[in-house]
Amino acid sequence: MDNPATIAPVQNDCETETSSAWSWWPSWRPTSMSLLKTTESKILACIQNDLWARFVTLQNQYRIWTLTITNKAVRKPVEQVPKTPLVMVHGFGGGVGLWIRNLDALSRSRPVYAFDLLGFGRSSRPPFPSDAAEAEEQFVDSIEQWRQSVGLENMILLGHSLGGYLATSYAIQYPSRVSHLILVDPWGFPERPKVQNQQGQGTDVVKRPSPPRWVKAILAVVTLFNPLAVIRAAGPLGPGLVNRFRPDFKRKFEDLFDDDTMTQYIYHCNAQTPSGEVGFRAMTESLGWAKRPMLDRVHQLPASMPVTLLYGAQSWVDSSSGYKMAQIRNHSNTRVLLINEASHHVYADQPGEFNRVVENICKSVN
Repeated sequence: MDNPATIAPVQNDCETETSSAWSWWPSWRPTSMSLLKTTESKILACIQNDLWARFVTLQNQYRIWTLTITNKAVRKPVEQVPKTPLVMVHGFGGGVGLWIRNLDALSRSRPVYAFDLLGFGRSSRPPFPSDAAEAEEQFVDSIEQWRQSVGLENMILLGHSLGGYLATSYAIQYPSRVSHLILVDPWGFPERPKVQNQQGQGTDVVKRPSPPRWVKAILAVVTLFNPLAVIRAAGPLGPGLVNRFRPDFKRKFEDLFDDDTMTQYIYHCNAQTPSGEVGFRAMTESLGWAKRPMLDRVHQLPASMPVTLLYGAQSWVDSSSGYKMAQIRNHSNTRVLLINEASHHVYADQPGEFNRVVENICKSVN
């Protein structure tokens, strides 16, 4: 494994907030790209296989923080056809460090790539457009530029949550590059249910009482800000907020770290200049529904492209979208699997079963 000290330093384009009206916040918030790098290095030190961690520069000069993990114990004959690499795309507010329970196991027989999405983690944090389609395209274009820069001809593409949405959008635009699409608790597939207070007709209408005025007021205020603004606004209280509201992250990795390493990682990933979350906000309606539901477009995927959807049996993401996707594709090369005793972060809740399922999918490719 690479010595964390040899990982390329972060340049200033990822460390400043010169474009932000809140440029005084960094001195108040206990975070920096340097602290994110240090915390991530502690996480990546757990990797046993060969690790190459570096920035990949895109054609537009944005940089994508990238990991490549290969099995140092296996030396393939030169004449053997290389295995199709697995590329892992994290979800909203995440980063490459969250795959720490999966990288070694999944790289036993093939290279594994993981990268921080544009605007998240240690990758460049450019401005994003406010239009949903344009924001989505900026994400997808950065993935394609990344693929070209890395030099991958094709890949097994795995995306979690927001990463699943973007992976699907990518596969629609660049189907020849995707050997198998794996969607893990993907966000943004169903349409927002229609709400009707009076007795209505039609099966697509959800009947529920109107929320109180105070709830409407809070939701109206929240929609004015980026999703993670509260972490930044909390200043020195931000790390404590992450520990308080996401204690599950500490529990999911407690056998690896007996301190706050993982919640500190989540904090440092999301207390930086908002960028990717600005793009995500542009793509969402209130309460987190996608403005451009992916189920409206999955028919554009080639029928020959294998798709596997993995859901946590206890997740807040409704697996019925997976079955609807299978129906839309006439059940052609489409499987839906539920992993028991797993919530939204399937890969961390049940890493053994998750790794086994994903490894079997990869073996079906080559």
